[in-house]
Amino acid sequence: VQLQASGGGLVKAGGFLRLPCAASGSTFKINTMGWYRQLPGKQRELVASISNGGNTNLADSVKGRFAISRDSAKNTVYLQMNSLKPEDTAVYYCNARPFAVWERYYWGQGTLVTVSS
Repeated sequence: VQLQASGGGLVKAGGFLRLPCAASGSTFKINTMGWYRQLPGKQRELVASISNGGNTNLADSVKGRFAISRDSAKNTVYLQMNSLKPEDTAVYYCNARPFAVWERYYWGQGTLVTVSS
């Protein structure tokens, strides 16, 4: 499974961005897809995820501002980020979790989101 993430950039506080992540390869293996982020000097943290069945999970810090959706036909997950804050500045990583719990998670390359005040 390969994950291609895009959509990062520089935006002013209060603005919005959409991060798409497209999966390719053995996509039949994928159950949940999502986005993590890593702030400078901090551990990577879950931002949002969506299961194959459409169940979503969002971090408390982004509820009401971010939304995650999935286009199964395109094997693509989207993170819509609204009302961005400077504290959302981070490297965002796309993630895919396989159905088989003994298999490793898959990661895309990071995409930098910078929110200026």
